[in-house]
Amino acid sequence: MLSSTQIAPTFYALGAFATWGVSDFLGGYTARRFQPFFLAALGHVSGTALMAALAVANHEPVPSFSHMRWAFAAGICGGVALALFYRALSQGNMGIAAPVSAVLGAAIPVAFGIFTEGIPGYVPILGFVLALIGIWLISRPEGGRRPEGLLLATISGLGFAFFFIFAKKAGTGSALWIAALARAASLAATATVTLAGRKFSPTYRVGYALGLLAGCIDVTGTFFFVRAEQAGRLDTAVVLSSLYPALTVVLARIFLREHFTRWKTAGIIAALIAVPMIAAG
Repeated sequence: MLSSTQIAPTFYALGAFATWGVSDFLGGYTARRFQPFFLAALGHVSGTALMAALAVANHEPVPSFSHMRWAFAAGICGGVALALFYRALSQGNMGIAAPVSAVLGAAIPVAFGIFTEGIPGYVPILGFVLALIGIWLISRPEGGRRPEGLLLATISGLGFAFFFIFAKKAGTGSALWIAALARAASLAATATVTLAGRKFSPTYRVGYALGLLAGCIDVTGTFFFVRAEQAGRLDTAVVLSSLYPALTVVLARIFLREHFTRWKTAGIIAALIAVPMIAAG
């Protein structure tokens, strides 16, 4: 039974879980025929516009510079991580890339908590062990090859981890403005890479609409996450929102008919189980 103080952060975190699960599926599917950094930049355009418009419409006060700088830092990490994550999803199996990224994205914020707040209990420690086993099973070579997209999924997980930490340090200002500012920084980072590297192809016509849609859904998840960590604990927000790969996996299974070997299925299950265990401390 949730207490009254747990209802709001739990609701917001589950909102992030749902929106991030859907946006990652859309982004990963689209990135198979669309340049990932260009796709992410498109999403950041729509996401920034949506959050800024809502903030202005609701007369939300603009955060102070001390809050803004952390929002910008979060946005840079999250924006680059998302582009790399789209690339990982397009290269390999969604059911492999998503859990690896989620486990790392949850583990590092908990490690940050250990450093700042002390050692957690036995359950988080067991979660770390289970996560390592899960990642090993997922990355276990088959036919002499490792799964494609695994390295990019790992790097994106690191980026998401720092996004979580920096978003927490952005403070208690307007969640709409924090989400908008973070997306603006994400747009600057991904647009710079896209323009500098002329990363505009491949593309396809429907991908533009899907990229803009995925960006709106994804930034809604960012707003939900910011509200969750503002209303409650960082670890609670991270654990519930980091379950999003489960939804991505289900959507990939339904719409793309993705199949897994028994070893990889076991690794995926272990990784998903590890997420709440890691953030339980």
